[in-house]
Amino acid sequence: MMGTRDTLNAFLDYPDVPVPSSVTGLLRGLSFGVKDIYDVAGYPTGCGNPQKEAEAAPAASTAPALQVLLDAGAQFAGKTQTDELAFSMMGMNTHFPPPVNPRARERVTGGSSSGSAAAVAGGLVDFAIGSDTNGSVRIPASFCGLIGLRTTHGRIGMEGTMPLAPSFDTFGWFARDIATYQAVGEVLLGEDTHRETLRIPVRIAELEARFFGDSEREAYAGMLGRVLDHFERSAGFLALPGDLDELYERFRQIQAHEAWRAHAAFLSQKDRGLGPGVKERFAYGRSISETTVEEARRRRRDFRADVSALMNADMVVVMPTQPSAAPLKIATQEEQESYRQKGLALTSIAGLLGWPQITIPLGEVHGAPFGISLLGPAGSDCQLIRLAADILSGS
Repeated sequence: MMGTRDTLNAFLDYPDVPVPSSVTGLLRGLSFGVKDIYDVAGYPTGCGNPQKEAEAAPAASTAPALQVLLDAGAQFAGKTQTDELAFSMMGMNTHFPPPVNPRARERVTGGSSSGSAAAVAGGLVDFAIGSDTNGSVRIPASFCGLIGLRTTHGRIGMEGTMPLAPSFDTFGWFARDIATYQAVGEVLLGEDTHRETLRIPVRIAELEARFFGDSEREAYAGMLGRVLDHFERSAGFLALPGDLDELYERFRQIQAHEAWRAHAAFLSQKDRGLGPGVKERFAYGRSISETTVEEARRRRRDFRADVSALMNADMVVVMPTQPSAAPLKIATQEEQESYRQKGLALTSIAGLLGWPQITIPLGEVHGAPFGISLLGPAGSDCQLIRLAADILSGS
């Protein structure tokens, strides 16, 4: 564990328990942190809620995806802070001191994989594990100047992990450099199932309309130029098959319904002291009827079919990761909520599709990191990482 060396509030203060790893393998010598929703043998899985942590017995075994990393020689450095029950995007858990964003200390890290992002951005570890249900890897990566991939839904198993919304939950990780990112991906992902080369970039005007202002549009234009320069030609713009806010509302309905079902037994026993925002989101999930969620799932199926019909197999979507830099820590609840609505609508597209999306740390706005994303078809995760590597290297 990091102990007193962690001045970023990234790691949790659990007692040290040895976690063996291989002395050989592709990741030998690399240290990593683990978001506290994943089981690590000998450690509680606290999930960002003190009562859940107090009631949790130490895990008997390590989540299989993490064991793969240990078997490849990666060294466990400790468990990292998460937003409460992973149901937030700011990284401001009311029960813990907020993790520090080393790249913009007056701004939030983003969540819910807040501690993992802070640990990597601050150089405490080589890489760190997060999860992405609706942006919990992509958002902190963009806010903290990191590489972050939302993997194809179901590609990496989520056994030994606290569920939030199982039909959206995915495994992800952060790194500062693309070589480390690729090495972790090589261990976890295996071969892509999407065989077609992604050679034609497309843009979606409705997504690019979400920026907060001229500074963001100007910064994005610079990043966009670097990305498009990598490709020989572009297909221009693709129309989003649906209204972005309506699609996000359908995402919210499914996510909140699944989150309530996943945590109803724990939350119904007694007052769990949920923080502001988190409490209201679970209450919203409890209120959603089966009829409403079935309508939302039908809309998701139709959206997937519509996008698949529009996209050729060689196309990749270039899109904003978030509408601006990270919000300031002093932002009011209302200001944070306004950001949430814009930011989570952007990240919901990959979630609804079940497709992989990688955010690349190419830009800055307001003196803080600002990422750009590539969204590819299901099973193109490794190719997206390779594209990110080529773009970052300028090749």
